[in-house]
Amino acid sequence: MKRFAWVTDIHLNFLEGRRCSLFLDRVAQEHLDGVLIAGDIAEGHTIETYLRMIADHLSCPVYFVLGNHDFYFSSISAVRHTVRGVCRSVPNLHWLSEGTVVPVSEQTALIGHDGWADGRFGDFFSSDVDMTDYFLIEDLARLDPHTRFHKLNALGDEAAAHFRSLLPEVLRQFERVIVVTHVPPFREASWYEGQICDDNYLPHFACRAIGEVLLETMQEFPTRHLTVLCGHTHGHGVVEIAPNIVVRTGGTEYGSPAIQEILSV
Repeated sequence: MKRFAWVTDIHLNFLEGRRCSLFLDRVAQEHLDGVLIAGDIAEGHTIETYLRMIADHLSCPVYFVLGNHDFYFSSISAVRHTVRGVCRSVPNLHWLSEGTVVPVSEQTALIGHDGWADGRFGDFFSSDVDMTDYFLIEDLARLDPHTRFHKLNALGDEAAAHFRSLLPEVLRQFERVIVVTHVPPFREASWYEGQICDDNYLPHFACRAIGEVLLETMQEFPTRHLTVLCGHTHGHGVVEIAPNIVVRTGGTEYGSPAIQEILSV
């Protein structure tokens, strides 16, 4: 059996002094075969620094996706360019959004994508939630609501297309698939303080496009099993979406990163 630590929303830029190193050392002490990070590692202008710090502290492979915070103070294209460059130069860093398929056992494979809250759940145009994303990410700032809505749709569709192209082939080869993504892909998985987000928050906290692809694909493979690991809402929850789909949403607090779970595969 292999052991993987799942973490999410670790926001390392909120840790002062040696606290970042202490957290990463604590993860390293688990003697893992890999670490899975479901996004929100740092911010756009610091993501390279913290990815390199993670790689320095963890000798095992690190499989990660990016979250919305990872694009703050920058643009989507600039951050993606930076992350690609870091992964090329650091052997144990693996950005799953690049299409990486990781066989973790004879029966199980790992895939992932950053994902994005695509505005399609809840009531986007009546929502009074002003996400910091809409001020600090260049691609989403200074947009009128309709333009922003279509931009969010496009980001969700991009992530959904990734899974539509990758998941069926992986399911033909493996009995179980672990999906790592940042934003919950189902309404039922958008937990916050023990409750499902309401229609005011759901547009900003779930990705319907990914969920539809996962559900549709798993219906075609009823004997296969899918586990989704996500974060974003900072609320812990587990939900069975279908007999062969389970979603685990990580709960965390700013400044207090934690291992969500040790997975034995």
